[in-house]
Amino acid sequence: MNGETGTGGEAGGATVLRTGGPAVIGRARAGALREAGTAARAVRRRRGRYAAALVLCLALAPALLPPAAAHAAPYVAASAPYATATDRTPTIRLSDKEAGKGGTLTVTGRGWRPKALLTLLICGQNMIGGTNSCANGDGRAVTTDTRGAFRRKLPVAEPPKPCPCVVHAATVTGAAADADAAFTVAGHPVAPLPKEPTGGRLAVLAQPRLTGSSGLLTWFGAPAQRELRVTVGNLGSAPAKDPVFEVGTSHGVFAPEWAEQQWRGTVPAGKKAEVRLPVELPAGAHGDYLVSLKYGGRVLVEQPWGVGRPWGVTLFWVLLCVVVPTAVFRIGMALVDRVRPHRPGGGGGRSAGRTPPPGRTHAAGRPPGAAGTGKRIRSRTARQRATDDPGEPGDSAALPWFTPDTAPSTTTSTERPTSKGSA
Repeated sequence: MNGETGTGGEAGGATVLRTGGPAVIGRARAGALREAGTAARAVRRRRGRYAAALVLCLALAPALLPPAAAHAAPYVAASAPYATATDRTPTIRLSDKEAGKGGTLTVTGRGWRPKALLTLLICGQNMIGGTNSCANGDGRAVTTDTRGAFRRKLPVAEPPKPCPCVVHAATVTGAAADADAAFTVAGHPVAPLPKEPTGGRLAVLAQPRLTGSSGLLTWFGAPAQRELRVTVGNLGSAPAKDPVFEVGTSHGVFAPEWAEQQWRGTVPAGKKAEVRLPVELPAGAHGDYLVSLKYGGRVLVEQPWGVGRPWGVTLFWVLLCVVVPTAVFRIGMALVDRVRPHRPGGGGGRSAGRTPPPGRTHAAGRPPGAAGTGKRIRSRTARQRATDDPGEPGDSAALPWFTPDTAPSTTTSTERPTSKGSA
């Protein structure tokens, strides 16, 4: 019975499928397609969500990395013994916070530029006055290693200014960098720090000018003088009353020589004024000079100044070298003329007024009639005649050592003198 029923059911179902077969199959296929589309859309939605999450993670990755690096920095710093100059500012450490004069101090530094040359100084007044407040003679130089670190021993010396003191390290070449560390010099006096000026902050607003000209005295070596004119403006909130400037002049590679000059006047806050300050060079100065103006420890302007050579001084020395020898020569010749004895009659004074003694008409030791006796007698007679009658014409033109009778061109007489005792 059951078998019949089952057989009949199967037959009925087959009949139903056969009778309604195409419609049922179409509906089944449509349902399967709808289920497949729904599954595909779900997969696409899941993929889209995954892709969006991935894009969002990639977009947020740069923002998330710095905090992670910041959290990891302590560990990196702990593992790395030194830091480079780009990681942090240069610093120095001292082995002792206090020491007396004559002791030794060890200075270590980190964070400096690799292979940089540094100077180490002990300075007073917290180095407010610059290197002028430091013990420059006892400073030391050091070169950093490839990691920007150094270690150097520094002798303890008393700075020229009172404490509070610092150890100052600064670069010599390249980019400027410095660092300070507090230090106490035992036994060195301590004084309050100087008060900083509360006046306005002055700045230069226009190109400076040097006015004036050189006179005739400057051409002969007098000091050259000019007037420096600068237009300054007060950038501070307080007026600058009677500001004190420093004017310096330098020549070549030498450092400027500063001189304080107070300008009488007031520059209100936010206003400008023209400052006029005199500038003077030493006597005989010439060449290229540089005039500098400083206010509040800061150089405001630098103006070149070309000074001509004092040619009047050169002319004076040339004339002195020519005139003095000439004057000395003339004075010497005048003294020689005054001291030299003068012969009356132009050179016949030695025989003037002298008469031969009786019986001595001939030269001593020569027999009468010896050669040359006649010449001497005629020479004496001519000299006596020139002395006795100086006004005769023709005698004044003759030379003192020649007379008309004894001149080389005159023919010598052959007359023999009379013998001794003859009539």
